[in-house]
Amino acid sequence: MRVSIYANKRGCIRPPVDKAFSPGYTLWLRHGEKPADERSTCTPILDKVTTEENPYLQMVQEAFNFTMPPGGEETTTGDPVEDDDLELPYLYDGPSREAQDFTDLLPDGAEELYLGCSKYSKLSFLVKLYHIKCMCGVSDKAMSMILDLLRDAFEQAKLPSTFYEAKKTIRKLGIEYKKVDACPNDCMLYRGDDEDATKCKQCGTSRWKQKIRKGSVTKLKIPVKKNEKPLPAKTIHYFSLIPRLQQLFMCSKTSTDMVWHKESDNNDGYLRHPRDAEAWKEFDAKYPCFSNDPRNVRLALASDGFNPFGNMSTKYSIWPVILIPYNLPPWLCMKQTSFILSMIIPGPKMPGNDIDVYLEPLVDELKQLWDGVETYDANKRTTFNMRAALMWTISDFPGLGNLSGWNTYSGLACPNCNVDAKPQRLTFSRKWCYMGHRRFLPQSHKYRLDRSRFDGQAESRNPPKKYSGTDILQQQCNMQVTFGKNSTLTAKRRRISEDGDQDDSYWKKRSVFFELPYWKDHMLRHNLDVMHIEKNICDNVVFTILNDSVKSKDNLKARKDLQSMGIRPELWPDEGGKYPSAIFTMSNPQKDVFLKTLQNVIFPDGYSRNIARCVDIRQRKLYGLKSHDCHILIEQLLPILVKNALPSPVSNVIANLSSFFRELCGKAINPMQLGALQNHVVQTLCQMEMIFPPSFFTVMVHLTVHLVDELKLGGPVQYRWMYPIERYLGRLKQYVRNRAQAEGSIAEGYLSEEILTFCSRYLDNTETRINRPARVDDRPVEITNNAGCTMFPEIGKASGAVSHFALTPMERDQAHRHVLVNCEAVAPFIESETKRKLRDQTRSHSKIDRVVHTEFSRRFKREVPMDSTVHSKEMKMLACGPMLQARRFGAYNVNGYKFRTITKEDGLKTQNSGVYVSSNTRSYASMRDNRVAVGIVPYYGKIVDIIELNYSCHFTVVLFKCIWADTTTSRGIKEDHLGLTSVSFARPIHTGDREEDEPYILASEAQLVYYVRDEVEQEWSVVVHVKPRDLYDMGGENEDVEAAFSPQPGLNMSAAGDISDLQLIRNDDIEDPVADVSDNIDYVP
Repeated sequence: MRVSIYANKRGCIRPPVDKAFSPGYTLWLRHGEKPADERSTCTPILDKVTTEENPYLQMVQEAFNFTMPPGGEETTTGDPVEDDDLELPYLYDGPSREAQDFTDLLPDGAEELYLGCSKYSKLSFLVKLYHIKCMCGVSDKAMSMILDLLRDAFEQAKLPSTFYEAKKTIRKLGIEYKKVDACPNDCMLYRGDDEDATKCKQCGTSRWKQKIRKGSVTKLKIPVKKNEKPLPAKTIHYFSLIPRLQQLFMCSKTSTDMVWHKESDNNDGYLRHPRDAEAWKEFDAKYPCFSNDPRNVRLALASDGFNPFGNMSTKYSIWPVILIPYNLPPWLCMKQTSFILSMIIPGPKMPGNDIDVYLEPLVDELKQLWDGVETYDANKRTTFNMRAALMWTISDFPGLGNLSGWNTYSGLACPNCNVDAKPQRLTFSRKWCYMGHRRFLPQSHKYRLDRSRFDGQAESRNPPKKYSGTDILQQQCNMQVTFGKNSTLTAKRRRISEDGDQDDSYWKKRSVFFELPYWKDHMLRHNLDVMHIEKNICDNVVFTILNDSVKSKDNLKARKDLQSMGIRPELWPDEGGKYPSAIFTMSNPQKDVFLKTLQNVIFPDGYSRNIARCVDIRQRKLYGLKSHDCHILIEQLLPILVKNALPSPVSNVIANLSSFFRELCGKAINPMQLGALQNHVVQTLCQMEMIFPPSFFTVMVHLTVHLVDELKLGGPVQYRWMYPIERYLGRLKQYVRNRAQAEGSIAEGYLSEEILTFCSRYLDNTETRINRPARVDDRPVEITNNAGCTMFPEIGKASGAVSHFALTPMERDQAHRHVLVNCEAVAPFIESETKRKLRDQTRSHSKIDRVVHTEFSRRFKREVPMDSTVHSKEMKMLACGPMLQARRFGAYNVNGYKFRTITKEDGLKTQNSGVYVSSNTRSYASMRDNRVAVGIVPYYGKIVDIIELNYSCHFTVVLFKCIWADTTTSRGIKEDHLGLTSVSFARPIHTGDREEDEPYILASEAQLVYYVRDEVEQEWSVVVHVKPRDLYDMGGENEDVEAAFSPQPGLNMSAAGDISDLQLIRNDDIEDPVADVSDNIDYVP
């Protein structure tokens, strides 16, 4: 059996690069620079200082593209490189600011901080001090005071006189940004031929900011004085892309990662990265000259607006544009340290449709990068023609309209359906309704001819046409747009033809990205954001079933729309405006069950925020649900919340919707199952149309039907949704120190962070944003007794206080027995002992298994004596058994999870004591049956103790002692009609009270689960499996790797069944479930 390879972001081993230089390749030592006797006065000559001894010299050299090989290294011609050849690279062959910066920094990297200080150079001390400032958010004033104190205390130290001087030194390592003035009406940028213009050529608005005298009745514009420099009315901060991409290859720490997408194999074909999806592969086939060199960069562009002041009453929106390099591996790709800030579009208003004006500098650079830019590769130590291509954009739905030009506010809001969408305008709700999902069903499906339960019409249409980039360009052939807030769209409008192919009325512009020569050939250009889709659908479902007075989609207007459409007459309102409760509307007792269950949910640490704060039991309402709250609700909790609160047809459909999003958001997707996933969501949407009113189906609900196609084209949603972007915007928000100059504060803060990110790759023994411990730090301690132990290598890391205690004989035997049974080296001894018992005795196989299980440890000790010469020392220590003195922990991190004991969780609002183990169990039909059946049995428990066994100070083994639910019978485990697993700890097994009990498991076997109490049957709890943090599955052949992460219920369309006899009105005669709201229940989650 093949085992999947799992690795975290620190433990992934990079594949060796086996592609050497081509035979006969000439190693160039100069690239057009002046000969040695014609050197510029600013070109330094390096002394023989190895970068291994001083990594800061390497940092300076790579920051300035110092690409020359070290002295004494032979070239391909066999001639050694002389020291005199070690001069500035070809990029800075003459006097320039960069050359001068290099000249200044190089001595600082070698100069001692003070006489006799070999640990710190002047530059290394400044870098680490500045790194602390950025990591901890220390103000400039505080840093100035610290420097004053250090200079006063250490007079011999070569410290800068002011923090401003220190900042200037550090800034020499970075790549500066540019300021580009813009028209305040977003009409144009003052660049190129318009760089010296003083007013906008479109609207005539002055380029400069006009001073206005305040306090007077009339606001008078005061002209700028002659000697005073005018201030631009609007300025963008632009960070050049080309040098930042070049730096990724010039840095030896990142150049290898930039070819991961090509060097790393995908053996099983699962979708784990955009490189595994169809759009990437199709682009490679279309442009083989681009794909032949794995160093060519694939980029994604993301943008969204945010308020930098944290005060929602202030209308101010800044729009950063962020670039994401997809060449990097999964554990680096979507990290904030890998993001490249391209520009900051200033407020106070959002750019909207005029964002193309601000994207012009970036598009110009992307055009240049498509042709290629000469770049040095520190990995292969040669230059190459680096090219880059923009793959797609990431944004929320309104942002998608701004970037693509599609009008997302019209009736044809869906960009995927294009003009082939047929929404319906609701008369009373006065909104667009996007039902019609039956067109995605097979032509022979029975739902297509069903009129009464849908919109009153039969469905004969095929799925909408998929429009290529060429088709879109054809639609926009007559589009002429003048940008600017004072401008209007001027285009020759045409009536919609019968086929709709020539209609341009729903395009606002032709996107600036079509200027890129390859953009029309992309299969996926603009991503639908799963984060906001989940949020909107969750809000629709939750507030509708709770019958919220404001946010419910079921109200009087919705019922009148049913009446005007002539469908579902049993739900129509009477003349007085009263209408019956629908089947999906909860009664008050059902709301109590729903909300009480949600209020009592206790999540694992770092899993989610405390959603219980959003619950108001008294008013039966939910408040303040955030996007991640809805993510947790719709994927995990909604089926649990509705299973006792809604009739089976409705709860089944909601559970199917939940399972769809859970499968869609997987980290490893089997492409062979995407067809079934698409059928699943189409049938689920059709069944939702039979239950919920037409007003429920907003465009965000409709967009769900296109998510599987985008998953197939773009790969896992983790690389294409807004969660990492939104978190990064929060990071940029922290840079705002000067509220009067928010954009400038963000630009300065990002530049400092960018420099420190680059420098931190060279910092040893220093905590940085790159190597800082994860929230669940399960890296073993370096110095342990298990060093060199092959049977039990060190796994995981203890957290918190450690205590010592003495094991009882029964505890020692139970723990040692489990260690022996789960050791591969001992398996032959167990098999031999079982065969010996079968030969010597006439007992049944089941009895012999029990005898061997309880007596084997003593037999094994006799088989492997301490004076044995044929067994290893580890085997003899293992046979001897553990010492009675053991260690106890309150918490332990392993497998990407944080585990805690029940006692440790007292008083906490998180639960990390739930544990799941699957075990190969031998079973027999009866006591006399000798035919053994081996199967995987799930076990669910709660951790009561975490101990470490010490085997004669040679190695240690960590075990979890648990109480286990009886999963062997129906009294301890059950599965309901939604596929949810519930367990009961009312009658636990393997408590450790008897010698034959098995309360222990190895820490390496444990997976984390949490339990949600059933408010109707309170001795039962629903199990929810948790995926590990910072653990990346690298695949295995023919293996469902996602199941290895989490055995959560998958797709099960049979659960919904046929709802043709669905009763649309709530039956109030059925007895409502009752939630026990007493406060004296002694419950341990």
